[in-house]
Amino acid sequence: MNFEDAAKQINPDIYLRFKEALTLGKWPDGRMLTREQKEICLQAVMLYEAEHDIPEEERVGYIDRDKKKNSGDDAEPVRVLH
Repeated sequence: MNFEDAAKQINPDIYLRFKEALTLGKWPDGRMLTREQKEICLQAVMLYEAEHDIPEEERVGYIDRDKKKNSGDDAEPVRVLH
């Protein structure tokens, strides 16, 4: 089984843990994610979301372009994961 197939088959709990780890930059036990772990988690999350038809507005990295256009200077800055 290759990475893509494995990522599409992770269970919903693992998907949510990966997504939370990406948001916080650390694992539930407090250890920081390495750059490689961030890349792997992000790839897995994106593949999972595509395979399981997660609505676009709930996907990792989604930006509401309409909200940004209508909000003017009050728009929140986009968070970039490093």
